[in-house]
Amino acid sequence: MLYRIAESADWQQAQQTGFFASADLTAEGFIHSSEQHQILETARRYYAGRADLVLLEWDEDALAAAGVRVEREWVPSRQQHFAHVFGAVPLGAVRRSWPFGANERGDFQLPAAL
Repeated sequence: MLYRIAESADWQQAQQTGFFASADLTAEGFIHSSEQHQILETARRYYAGRADLVLLEWDEDALAAAGVRVEREWVPSRQQHFAHVFGAVPLGAVRRSWPFGANERGDFQLPAAL
């Protein structure tokens, strides 16, 4: 599974259109996503203090079946490979979603189901 920390507005739009897309798809040509072990550091670095987010779980096999290309690319600033999704994500590939945000201390925690 792959994971995306998403803006609530992007998730709401996806539920109306049937596809998840975000500003990074338009700007960079792909949607940033993470493996499970990368979620919390991504949240800490890029979403500090945010309480209005959604964590999406994507099925990589469903993405492939829908013709959406996923490539793991090296990100020097993190010294890790990250999955980049080259296209809008069909809702059929979204397995689960959770409200996601920093707690009162500013920390993020993974949903208990993960």
